[in-house]
Amino acid sequence: MKTANAPLFKDPIHNGAADPVVIYNEETGTHYMLYTARRADVEEEGVMWVHGTDIGIAESKDNGNSWEYIGICKGLEYGEGKNTYWAPEVIRFGELYHMYVSYVPGIPADWNHPRYILHYTSKNLIDWNFESKLNLSSEKIIDACVFRLPDGIFRMWYKDERNGSHTYFADSKDLYNWEVKDCAADDVPHEGANVFEFGGKYWLITDCWSGLDVYYSDDLTTWTKQSGRILDVGGTREDDGVIANHADVYVTDNNAYIFYFTHPDRQKNMLERQFKLPNLKLKTVFWYVTEIRIYRLNLNNIKRLDEIPSNLLYYFDVVMLILFPSLVITISPLSSVRYTSTPASLSLLKVSSLG
Repeated sequence: MKTANAPLFKDPIHNGAADPVVIYNEETGTHYMLYTARRADVEEEGVMWVHGTDIGIAESKDNGNSWEYIGICKGLEYGEGKNTYWAPEVIRFGELYHMYVSYVPGIPADWNHPRYILHYTSKNLIDWNFESKLNLSSEKIIDACVFRLPDGIFRMWYKDERNGSHTYFADSKDLYNWEVKDCAADDVPHEGANVFEFGGKYWLITDCWSGLDVYYSDDLTTWTKQSGRILDVGGTREDDGVIANHADVYVTDNNAYIFYFTHPDRQKNMLERQFKLPNLKLKTVFWYVTEIRIYRLNLNNIKRLDEIPSNLLYYFDVVMLILFPSLVITISPLSSVRYTSTPASLSLLKVSSLG
C-alpha cells in the first residue's frame, strides 16, 4: 500500500497554496492541481497578502503520491495593473479545458471590493484564453463549481456574498452562456461549494469556516443537510491539527479523495479569525488529502474504532462518521504517512490510484 506525503505540497514561491482543484491532464497523462497562490510571505496592509494572487499549478506523475510545482497559469490578465485571482474550477469538455476563476480588481487591503467569475479556455491547462466575465446574481460572487447534469446541462454553484454568502446556482447548455436559477443552500453563510457523485448519490460540501458541511441530493436541485460536519476537528498529522478549509473532491473508480488546506497555527475556527497577525506563520497554508469511503452499515451495529479490523480500515488515526440513510461517510486519514517538514503545503493520505 502506498501512502503519500503529509503535507502533500508546498508552494515554493509564497508558501500560501489554497483552494485546490484536481484534474487529469489528457495530454500529459498526469494529474494537475490548480490553486490560489496566496502571498503568505509578504507584509502589507490589511489583507493585501490574500489579494494580488496568481493561480499556481502543481503536477503529479505518480497518481497523486507526490506533487511538483510547475508554474502559474498564463494568459489570465484581465483589466489594468496587477489583479487578484482565486479559487479556480476546471473541467474538460470536448477538446478544451474550461476554467472559472474568481476575480477581484486590484490588490485590496480589505474585503469590501467587487468580485466576479471569469471564464477561460485552454488546450493544455497552462496557457489560457479569456472568454468572458459572467453575469450572475450579483457583483460580489466567488468560488465556482461546475458539474454536468444527467440531461447534459451544465450547472454552476457559487458563493453570492451580496445574498447572505449563500450558494446560488446557474445553468448552461454550452459552458459559455449561463442563466441564474435559484439558491441551493442558505441555512448558514459559507463558501467553496463542491459537488460530486459518489456511492449512488450527489453530494455538496461547503466551507462554513468551522469544518465542512455536507448535503446530499437525488436530483442536484433539492439538497438535504446532514446534522454533523466533517473535518471540523484537527487530525494528528504534522500541521493538520486544525479544521479543513475550501476542499475539492476527486472521484475515480470506487474511490473519492478530498483535498483541503489548513492554517496550521490557527487554533480557533475561521469565524473568529483575525487577519492582522504579527506571526507570519499564521498566514501559511498546508494542503492535505483524505480518502472518503462510503459503507452500507446497519446503524445499530456501527462498531467502535478499536473493534474494526485494521485490514478493513487500515490504521486510521481519525475517523469521523456522518450518517446518511443507510450510508456512512468516513473521512479517514492514515497514521502511517510520510511526513515532510515544510512551512506550507498540501497532503495526500492513502492513494490506491488517481488514474
